[in-house]
Amino acid sequence: MIGYQAFADLSRSSDSNERGHTAHLAAMAYLGHRGPADEHAALYAALIGFLDDPSVKVRAALAYGLLHSPEAPRPIILALLQDSPVISRAVLQYSPLLVDADLMPIVRGGDASALLAIAQRTTISPRIAAAMVARGDQALTLRLLRRHDIAFAPDLLEGLAMSEGGVAALRGALLGRPDLPASARLLLVRRVAEGLRECRMVKGALAPERLERILRDGNDTAISVIGEAQCTDLEFVDRLVANDQLSTRLLLHAVVTGHVLFFSACLASLGAVTREKVYVLLESGSRPALNALFIRCGLQPAIALLFVRMIMHARSADLSDDLAARHYVVTALTEELLAEHDGDIPLEMEEAFTYLSEQNVALARQAARGVMRAFAESRDAVLPLPEPAAPRLQLPAA
Repeated sequence: MIGYQAFADLSRSSDSNERGHTAHLAAMAYLGHRGPADEHAALYAALIGFLDDPSVKVRAALAYGLLHSPEAPRPIILALLQDSPVISRAVLQYSPLLVDADLMPIVRGGDASALLAIAQRTTISPRIAAAMVARGDQALTLRLLRRHDIAFAPDLLEGLAMSEGGVAALRGALLGRPDLPASARLLLVRRVAEGLRECRMVKGALAPERLERILRDGNDTAISVIGEAQCTDLEFVDRLVANDQLSTRLLLHAVVTGHVLFFSACLASLGAVTREKVYVLLESGSRPALNALFIRCGLQPAIALLFVRMIMHARSADLSDDLAARHYVVTALTEELLAEHDGDIPLEMEEAFTYLSEQNVALARQAARGVMRAFAESRDAVLPLPEPAAPRLQLPAA
């Protein structure tokens, strides 16, 4: 407790520390006041008076007492917003009373320190966030993109993916956002592939053909994963169809990796049929019905029959999680094609057969990893080895 006269004397003290302490007490008393109206009015007048104090220390103490409260007097907060930079930045960062109309002029013309203070506010509206991104400061944009509580318009995120996708840090922040549109995510994944293709360390570690094969499989997997996650986004698949980006290889990859929702969406878009009908046919349709569906989607008859066989194999296996099941399906299809065509694969099936052969090798490698280690850890017996053969006669070169 403090007497009125003592409070008035302290507020006129020549010591800035005492005046600062008084300003802070007045702010706290105003916010917690539950007494008479005239007392409340006197406290408000005292707060107004501290705004004209020549010491920045006093005005900072006043701001510190008010800036976190939604009950603070708005005129005083706005006055403090125009005060010295150290006070203004604190108000910008913490005051819940500021609305977009208060912040927008500062966002458009403020300096870097003011923008940083706004970027650290507890809540930032999409309007303010978009205006801050428009300033073109990459460090500021990166800070905002890493805050997943800020909602960005899909068009803005897609524009950033196109304009800033070459910057690794911004690309990573964009890819880390769950609200990134599927088309923008695919664009950034392709930027990553381009970066890996040009990286000297990667090029030096892998043969060109293998590098291209890995990047191609990675691209197909990325499209399938994104399409599976965005199974309700009809625009993503329709855009792939419109841009002629759905190849036989990609459709095969979607089935092999168990991305059935994406595969179904592709068939629905290609064949102009409902997804529900596609689901029913893939789950329980007969061979002729499936073949008719694939023909309607524009696949060649030989490729359509291949997909029918693949669906029949896939119905008895979980391709989404079971690596062994994937290996079995790919191996079975490869052997059936070789046996049916006596090793002479038709031209129209070369792309599909090449994909299956590549996947057969890749899946065999994945399935074999750790098998011998696990076997050795569960057995105590000795591995029998053949007796060394007698040395052959070596003749010198003529």
